[in-house]
Amino acid sequence: METKRSTLAVILITSLFFLWGFAHNLDPILIPHLKRSFTLTTVQATLVDSAVFIAYFIMALPAGIIMKKYGYKSGIIIGLLIFSVGCYLFLPAAQVQSYNFFLAALFIIACGLTILETAANPYITLVGKPETSTFRLNLAQSFNGLAASLAPIIGGKLILVEGVSDGALAKMDLAARKSVLASEAASVQGPYFVLGSILVILAVIFYFIKLPDIRTNNEGRTKRSFWGVFKHKQLSWAIAAQFFYVGAQVSVFSLFILYATKSAGITEKEATYYLGVCGFAFLIGRFFTTFLMRFFKAHHLLVTYAFISILLCFVAIMASGITTVYAVIGICFFMSVMFPTIFSLGIKDLKEDTELGSSLIIMSIVGGAILPRFFGYLSDGTGNIQNGYYIPLACFAVIMLFGLKGQKITRNDIINQPNEIL
Repeated sequence: METKRSTLAVILITSLFFLWGFAHNLDPILIPHLKRSFTLTTVQATLVDSAVFIAYFIMALPAGIIMKKYGYKSGIIIGLLIFSVGCYLFLPAAQVQSYNFFLAALFIIACGLTILETAANPYITLVGKPETSTFRLNLAQSFNGLAASLAPIIGGKLILVEGVSDGALAKMDLAARKSVLASEAASVQGPYFVLGSILVILAVIFYFIKLPDIRTNNEGRTKRSFWGVFKHKQLSWAIAAQFFYVGAQVSVFSLFILYATKSAGITEKEATYYLGVCGFAFLIGRFFTTFLMRFFKAHHLLVTYAFISILLCFVAIMASGITTVYAVIGICFFMSVMFPTIFSLGIKDLKEDTELGSSLIIMSIVGGAILPRFFGYLSDGTGNIQNGYYIPLACFAVIMLFGLKGQKITRNDIINQPNEIL
């Protein structure tokens, strides 16, 4: 009975990985869409990423408190409902034609996602055998990769509608232009309404389904200080590594269309197709590496993949034509496994500090709001968007160092833990 319940838990939690992956991978579609609809500069358009990832920073600790007080299942339900509210807010945002309203809706969506990720990432590592925790997390994250391949295709068809050309738009009077742009902005209403409704249904399912209630045992323990959690060296390294990883991933995905059109000279429509290929490479990377983890240690693969990603960043910077796009597709393949591996290694053997440790790693996702800006500044400052890839290159160097340190840190921390079965 307990085995069946754990299997059901893994299946349901895996569906969450798909849903938040789908939501995140609609953002690269939203950026050019909202940029056109509201006549934004590139810097203004990147506020989409800022709104999303600042929410992770703000909500991560409250999410950990929710998990500690009410448990993982309640946290998941709360996260789903907040996620759905943000989706439904896209309807009035399009109706009143307010970019700030859209940013507020995205912020609320991200608050829900923060709670979901803070709950689901550790929960799936705790349900089942400890020795296969990294395997389960990477398997679930593989469906996050599936969403990354499907969202650009579905979002491109439903949101990036074939509208009036920029040239024709420029010739219109103000009233006609506003009418056309308002019509284009409204294309987000249907997809986000459907997504919000799916989330509500899933929240109801979670409410009625009985799942293993896993909580850390804090009885008989003195109250711990916030800073006490940093005694776990692998957690401190994981927080830094995750900050740089998310910054690299967001830079690569969110700015891909702009990068591909300039480096390879292709159209936005073609770039959207290649963005879907990037998502597919991300998916294949997750599944393939999850299989490899049966034979190789997680931190060894992390070091290898980070090193290969550094080499591909050099290609993305120095090459020309369609080769640059292929290099980025390769980066997407090799970085696909980094988030779950860093997370799993970071919270390994934290015991009663698992909730707080998970929250701190989720907080580090704020790198996605900060580092893409440096990508943009470097691109604009040099007049060449390809130079922006020095930012992901530096990020992968930090991740490789984390993997190398992890060989020692994780093992030592295991040895130093009391009552640990090795």
